[in-house]
Formats: sequence, C-alpha cells, structure tokens
Amino acid sequence: MTRPLLTALLYASLALTANPVLGQSASPETLAEIAELREGDMRKLIVHAEARPVAEVTYETLDGIQINLSDSNGKIRIVNFWATWCAPCRAEKPALDALNREFNGPDFEVIAIATGRNSPAGIKKFNAEVGIETLTTYLDNRSATARKMGVLGLPVSVILDRDGNEVGRLSGGADWTSASTRAILDRLIAAGS
Repeated sequence: MTRPLLTALLYASLALTANPVLGQSASPETLAEIAELREGDMRKLIVHAEARPVAEVTYETLDGIQINLSDSNGKIRIVNFWATWCAPCRAEKPALDALNREFNGPDFEVIAIATGRNSPAGIKKFNAEVGIETLTTYLDNRSATARKMGVLGLPVSVILDRDGNEVGRLSGGADWTSASTRAILDRLIAAGS
C-alpha cells in the first residue's frame, strides 16, 4: 500500500471511531411515539416529524471555558435557556434539577444555559434561592447560542437526540418531573441504546 492510501485509511478509521453514536438520530417512528406520550405541561412540547440538525454552537462555564454543544453528543440532552430575571425560569429550574438528578449519566444530561446578561454572582444567588443541587450553569452572555438555536423568549428547552439533532422544543416553563416527561425520556434513551 502506498503511504497516501494508508494515511487516508487511518484518517477514515479515526473519523468513524471518534463519534461512535453516528447514525443514532431519533427516527420518525420514535418521534411519533414521543408525541403520543405528551400529557400535562408536556403538551406544550413541539415534537418534530423528523430530527432537525442544530448549528454548531458554543457556550461557556462560569470560569470562561468554551464548550461545544457537540462535545456531549452520544447523550439525550435537554438544553434549557433561562435567565435570573425570568419568573417562569424560577419556577421551572428546580424541576429540571430534579430531572437531572434522576436521569443524569452516560445517556442523559440537562444543559442549563443562562442567556443574556446574568452575572455569576446573580446566578449563584438564584441557584441557591431555588435549591439547585445538580445542575451546572453555563453562560451565553451575548445570546449568540440562543439566537443560533432560534430561541425567541425564555425559558425555552430544546431536546436533542444522541446525534445532536433537535427532536422537540418547549417554550415556557414546565413540570419536568411528570410521568409524561419520564416516559418521553425513557423512550428516547431506549431508542438509541
């Protein structure tokens, strides 16, 4: 074999094994099943007929470290956009924290992104007041990530499949501890296992 051919094969092999979850987008059948599971607050969840690609976006830690959303591909994710001044966010965030406590692991994660002007001190105070124990807060100070993901108001929660495609979106606050939420997540997690 020639050296260029070996190099090409090596790079192709690395590309294929670098993201072992490729091809695990939620199927239209799975999405239809999820739509049928919506009850209570989850009726506000708009479930797409087909998984939709999401732009490559970044957010940062409170320490200023940049994170690519695609770094967490391989998990089902709820990306929640919120702000310290948002009254529905205050009511919703403890439920997201409880959901994260129950489901967080190799198959699931809640990514809570404070978008707009939210000081680290204000975020810490907010989290303490509402009793956040498990959620890590990330920043989107200039709302660039929110804009790229089509977030027009707060709170908004975007559900992503293992490939990083959007499968559903919920605008406004919701009870994320409901039986309907659990059934939806169980179905999404099982579909990609």
